Amino acid sequence: MRSGEELDGFEGEASSTSMISGASSPYQPTTEPVSQRRGLAGLRCDPDYLRGAFGCLKVAQVILALIAFICIETIMECSPCEGLYFFEFVSCSAFVVTGVLLILFSLNLHMRIPQINWNLTDLVNTGLSTFFFFIASIVLAALNHKTGAEIAAVIFGFLATAVYAVNTFLAVQKWRVSIRQQSTNDYIRARTESRDVDGRPEIQRLDT
Repeated sequence: MRSGEELDGFEGEASSTSMISGASSPYQPTTEPVSQRRGLAGLRCDPDYLRGAFGCLKVAQVILALIAFICIETIMECSPCEGLYFFEFVSCSAFVVTGVLLILFSLNLHMRIPQINWNLTDLVNTGLSTFFFFIASIVLAALNHKTGAEIAAVIFGFLATAVYAVNTFLAVQKWRVSIRQQSTNDYIRARTESRDVDGRPEIQRLDT
């Protein structure tokens, strides 16, 4: 049997060991709320993006596409209807895709998917939207029956085309800058690696 002093010493060591293991344990109940708070903190709105040129253009595109879609939906009769259906598809698609991109950019959700080239994605979206909105507006203007809803849809279609065209121009400039920065970084990295190799003669001996 153990004496009282030995039992007290054993309990003290056990308690100290449990405190150390508990402090270093990754399964403490206080770690989960901290991770949750960090996850929610990433969903904050970015006011700088919304106040910038791309943010304002995105908001204007969403509004104009939505108004154009609403105008075309109020038309009850059409003959022929191909131009109306095409304009309806273009305005609805532009509203949905641009709205999704606006949410991703304004909440910085695109930063969580670095595998996608978001500058190129935005450029493709704005370029295609500019082209199809322009074609759809011309077709609807040529086939409309001079009703108020059709005239309004054509007007907002051309306005959306202009806004998308400006965004396309800015997106091209931004994409070119990103390509130049990437090439510059690759050049600097290559120069740094070559200097490291030149400064280490043992690597040169191994190469020879």
